Amino acid sequence: MKPSSRFAILAIAMLPVAAVADPQTPPIAQACAGCHGQSGAGMGAIPDIAGYDRDAFIQVWEEFRAGARFATIMTRIAPGYTDEEVAALADYFASLR
Repeated sequence: MKPSSRFAILAIAMLPVAAVADPQTPPIAQACAGCHGQSGAGMGAIPDIAGYDRDAFIQVWEEFRAGARFATIMTRIAPGYTDEEVAALADYFASLR
């Protein structure tokens, strides 16, 4: 397969994700939508984070960062966010009550 064909397939595969992005969701929170859904309502075994208490959200995030709490994806994602980004996510998801 030619590189241009691979790029076209990748671009097409990404269209549904871009098409469902909620413009009301802050850009930083849109990364969470892949697992937790656009409204943070969770999907299947993925927990609901909409309306999650702000302080509890930050505490759980810190546990993921420290390796005190394990989750297949979150354990790897959490260390990549700054304290300010985590606070912004906590504020946003807490507001979805």
